[in-house]
Amino acid sequence: MSWFVLTLICMLGWGFADLFYKKSNVDGDRYSHLKTAVWVGLMMGVFSLLLTILSLCKEPLTALIGENAANAITAETLFNSETSIFTSAVKYLPASLGYIISMVIGYAGMRYLEVSIVSPVQNASGALSAIVMFIWFTATGTIGSFWEEFSIVHVIGTVLIVCGVIALGIVEQKLAREEKALDLPDKDRKYRYGALALLFPILYCVFDTIGTAADGIILNEDTGLGLGEIDVLILYGFTFFFAAVIAWIILLIKEKKPYNPFTLAEIKTRGAAALFEQFGQVFYVYALAKNPIVATPMIASYCIVSAILSRIFLKEKLKAPQYACIIVVIIGIVLMGIADGLAEA
Repeated sequence: MSWFVLTLICMLGWGFADLFYKKSNVDGDRYSHLKTAVWVGLMMGVFSLLLTILSLCKEPLTALIGENAANAITAETLFNSETSIFTSAVKYLPASLGYIISMVIGYAGMRYLEVSIVSPVQNASGALSAIVMFIWFTATGTIGSFWEEFSIVHVIGTVLIVCGVIALGIVEQKLAREEKALDLPDKDRKYRYGALALLFPILYCVFDTIGTAADGIILNEDTGLGLGEIDVLILYGFTFFFAAVIAWIILLIKEKKPYNPFTLAEIKTRGAAALFEQFGQVFYVYALAKNPIVATPMIASYCIVSAILSRIFLKEKLKAPQYACIIVVIIGIVLMGIADGLAEA
């Protein structure tokens, strides 16, 4: 499966995850973001445990994913000092910590801002991480292998996607200022927290840039640190699980009672969000391994999917400038798909 198809599936999964992240936020719940983190950590921990079991039984994993199973953790390497799961976890720690911190910040930001603002601003990290990876691969002298696949059509498509995402963030900022000028009561204002609320998606952007750039460097097939895609899914899942345990303990201390994530209401919102997050994560890892520089800005445009879904299910209304930005990004995605098809022809 090409990186382009993998990326499109990832975008769809994370778009639906954003929708359920927003639906899971309850007004007045100061710890809503920690409860979401608990559910996501649980989902990823269970998934990682299943992958580990399959990895130790090489035949079923090979049947599921083919030759990629060769890179997975095995019984022989699990406790080897050079290749143990603990050593690998340390190698992947910069990426996993960047992602986890950014995601918890993003959950908190959903309490104060509409999805159509949060998602575009957060996902400017795709542009930043592409630049960081470009600098890294240039400094290490390995950029030549990328230019063989990085055609002018790829460049144009990438520029359109990045510009569309940034422009959408600017449009949303302008709408927030216009709403503030109307002097509406706080209860009728979608963006009542103004610039202060924007600290959440901005901080998300910074930490996600660190995670995405580290991921691209670590997973690169030519110059990476020797971790396969299955390794990364396992390590990231277990790391997030431990973060979820910490979040649950904090909730216990703050609320003076244990948080129960298995009520029907929690499963229908946070559980669904965690499921779509994990679904997108699987395809994200494989897309990034195949083509990190081109895939990252395209993945960042999943905010378009989030904006469309929020309009359909949350009744968030889009204006003409917003639609214009969405069209620009879609054109960029189509161009990159065409370029990928030409490269494989």
